[in-house]
Amino acid sequence: MAEGAAKRIDDLRARIREADRAYYLLDSPVLSDAEYDRLMRELLALEEAHPALATKDSPTRRVSGEAAEGFTKVAHREPMLSLANVVSDGELDEFDARVHRLLDLPPDAPVEYVCEPKLDGLAVELVYLEGALAEGSTRGDGAVGEEVTANLRTVGGLGANAGVLARLRGRSPARLEVRGEVLLQKEHFEAMNRVLARQEKPLFANPRNAAAGSLRQLDWRVTATRPLSFVAYEALRPGEPGWTTHWAKLEALAAWGFAVNPENRLCRGMAEVKRWKDEMAERRFALPYDTDGLVVKVNGLDEQRRLGAASKFPRWAAAFKYPPQEETTRVERIWASVGRTGVLTPVAEVTPVRLGGATVSRATLHNEDELRRKDVRIGDVVLIRRAGEVIPEVVKPIPERRTGAEREFVFPSRCPVCGARVVREEGEKVHRCTGAACPAQLVGRLTHFAQRRALDVDGLGEAVAAALVANGHVHDFADLYALPAATWEEMEIAETKTGSAVKLGVPRTRRIREALERSKVATLRRLLFGLGIPQVGEATAATLARHFGTLERFLSASEDDLLGVRDVGPETAGEIRAWIDEPQNRRVVDRLVEAGLRPAAEQAPRGGAFAGKTVVLTGGLVKLSRDEAKAEVERRGGKVSGSVSRKTDLVVEGEDAGSKAEKARELGVKIVGEEEFLRMLGEGAP
Repeated sequence: MAEGAAKRIDDLRARIREADRAYYLLDSPVLSDAEYDRLMRELLALEEAHPALATKDSPTRRVSGEAAEGFTKVAHREPMLSLANVVSDGELDEFDARVHRLLDLPPDAPVEYVCEPKLDGLAVELVYLEGALAEGSTRGDGAVGEEVTANLRTVGGLGANAGVLARLRGRSPARLEVRGEVLLQKEHFEAMNRVLARQEKPLFANPRNAAAGSLRQLDWRVTATRPLSFVAYEALRPGEPGWTTHWAKLEALAAWGFAVNPENRLCRGMAEVKRWKDEMAERRFALPYDTDGLVVKVNGLDEQRRLGAASKFPRWAAAFKYPPQEETTRVERIWASVGRTGVLTPVAEVTPVRLGGATVSRATLHNEDELRRKDVRIGDVVLIRRAGEVIPEVVKPIPERRTGAEREFVFPSRCPVCGARVVREEGEKVHRCTGAACPAQLVGRLTHFAQRRALDVDGLGEAVAAALVANGHVHDFADLYALPAATWEEMEIAETKTGSAVKLGVPRTRRIREALERSKVATLRRLLFGLGIPQVGEATAATLARHFGTLERFLSASEDDLLGVRDVGPETAGEIRAWIDEPQNRRVVDRLVEAGLRPAAEQAPRGGAFAGKTVVLTGGLVKLSRDEAKAEVERRGGKVSGSVSRKTDLVVEGEDAGSKAEKARELGVKIVGEEEFLRMLGEGAP
């Protein structure tokens, strides 16, 4: 039994030391915080059960981390200790009971605690002599850290507050030691990773490692380019009259000019601590920085001294850890999920783990570029993250734990749901299914088909489309026209406001069916746009409709014919022809024709008032909607653009027009108001 325990203890110590080196020295974690905590807890339990196997150099007896090579080593006058973790209300109660017992307090006497968000950054110490910054160092192993004074001078504050001060404000002691956290706010972390992605360099796994890697640079000028923040949470002034409470220290730090976390809270008794802990559990995702818990400290400094410290942890403080937002797990398989808009998203199916209070078995890989850049493979051990209600994502693989059996995922060329061709349009990061009847995206396609700018089926919104698909009434667009009135009327849909199910009813059914009947003779441009053909937006649909005139001519057009259409290039022509050639798409169009759709023929305009002109609409129009104005310009041979350039012929300025009108004036482009625009529509050329 003891032999087995000894082997397990050796294994745990080795894994923890390896993880410490990767985390503190290399700034590249190989374990999630949750997995690290589990290993440390197991080691603690084994050492308590077998005290003869405990050693002074065990990770349970010393602060993690050490000073890296290349930095001058700095000894801390007072050790910078770690904090014992608690993960439940019961463990908080045990901590509170231990404080009462050691202080010899009655169980019902409330202890005053200070609660501070547990910041996910790098702990540092600043030494001020006569009010001026003399030295700055990292925590290191708690006794000895790295001297990074020049780097720390470049670090800013949280929000509008000051960061690392060169000189204290107001009256200062002869020597002041300030401790706090250097961190990277979420928006800055994301911006840094976007830059690294563009440079095709490895990304930081999380803000903590980004902050640590940024601060521990041998060249301070590199650190100066990183948007780091400093938050103070401890002050020591040896040889001078002390404070009586920790809260007074925080107030003094703020008075000297340091950023002190505004989320700190003074609580009377453990009941108040728990209430604030629960409130912060909800609020923390809206904070500008990452926090994975709450540090709970006895407020009275005399009580802190009486409580003292163990070899590694102070007895007067504990860190409550929220359910982990990051975990390590193994990728069992990768597959492509098809969304409601036809986008294919690579999804990692992972060995189930508890994350953010829920069991997670899947995590997104976003798109093929992300999958390749991160180099995630089937069989990899990966770090996954979940923040708030966001779908878990794969942060990165851990190559050090590869066995050689891992396999790369091959992105499908055919939709895994309907078998239609999968395309990736130029300039896009995503792949899309081109199937017009793909079940996975049918709700989205029906909603697009029925929108006002397409077939204009009044009353057929997303809720109705979802009910049609859920009940198996519709499998493609053509089924809309064959559905009996009674089926429409009895169908239940979810109300937007209440979410309760109500029948569609007679009035709404009549409105939808009348709109469907009108849509049978809608213009060709509306139908082409409504079909959702890749790279065919409203403008291209209008151009195609004018060029070919009829649906039959459009469907029989070759790639060369399509290349003859204005603004249609080789890639667009190829995508359109491939869409037409897809059997399920052609089947849908044929069924629509069988259902009675006869799109109105359109002829290319000749000599229209706006023929060959480029028009920009800006601001609100009173007598025409933006879509109506656009349609009128296109009907007269013009093209509506979304931006002003030297090629613009006319700008129509409505109410509350913005920068487009200003740019038109700078470029000397003709500008007219709505009344003049209406006159031009009715009379002549611009």
